[in-house]
Order: sequence, then C-alpha cells, then structure tokens
Amino acid sequence: MDTHTPHTAVVSSSPSTDTEEETTPWLTAREQRLWRAHLEVSKLLDYQLGRELQPHGLAINDYEILVVLSEAPERRMRMTDLATATLQSKSRLSHQITRMETAGLVLRQECPGDRRGLYAHLTELGWETMQRVAPDHVRSVRQHFIDRFTPEQLDAMYAALGPVAEHLRDLRGRA
Repeated sequence: MDTHTPHTAVVSSSPSTDTEEETTPWLTAREQRLWRAHLEVSKLLDYQLGRELQPHGLAINDYEILVVLSEAPERRMRMTDLATATLQSKSRLSHQITRMETAGLVLRQECPGDRRGLYAHLTELGWETMQRVAPDHVRSVRQHFIDRFTPEQLDAMYAALGPVAEHLRDLRGRA
C-alpha cells in the first residue's frame, strides 16, 4: 500500500469517505523514502543474519531466544516473559521451544508454586552453542550494520530510534 498519495487504491473492509481522504496525513516523498528504506533494511538484515546462522543449525529466532536466556538469571525465564521479550505469541514460542528442546538447546521446567507456569531453561548444550555462535553473529552484525555508520551516525540513529522503540514498547504494554 502506498502511504504517499491519496489517489492509490486502499484495501479496507469499508469504503473510505472523502472526509477520511482529506484528513489522512499522507507521507511526503521524504518520509516515504525513509519508511521504505527502513522496511527494506529491516527485512534484508534479518534475511542476511538468518542466512549466516544457518550453518550453525539455527534460525534468527532461535538465536534470539538463546541470547535472551543466556542473559537471564539462572539462564531461565518464564515462557510468558520470554514470549514478551522476543515479541512472539505464546503459541508460536511454544512451538519454537519444542523444536529447540528436541535439539537439546533448551528445557522446559515447571514453575514452583504455579502449576500452569513453565520456565524455558538454557541447557549446557544451549550455552555452549551460544558461546560458539555469538562471535560469528557479532561479526555479521558489525559487517552488515554497525560498520556502515560513523560514530556520529550511530549516535544519531540511536537518538532517533530510541524514542520510537520506547513508544512501541509502551503501546505493547497496554495491549
């Protein structure tokens, strides 16, 4: 969908009115250029980093779970908190944890005092995998993202994106 011009067909469940067309704050060419560059970079970077994790037998989501669990106290986290931290639905996370459990990377454990609650716990093999893969992944992040910017650009990117991330985290917390 083109977010730049009101003359583009928009798919919706109800037809738009002239009033909606007049009040829609369409993106300027400059804003459209930034938005599309952001989408392209996000997708291409995710694709490239995922591709470079494949020789290690990991998907990008697997690696993210390993990172989050490796940084958690006792290398474990409640499944609901892990779903929130990785921006996954509980159902999708459960399927992913099942695959990672089969591979020996994580283990589900019951939460004491909460019969319905479960922990995802990083196994020793998961920890060893994390330690083995992390240097390659960091090199990839540096090569394909960090090293593309000057120190000043890095600071500016963080200053620009930090408030957006905070806004979206706040919205997610309200849902």
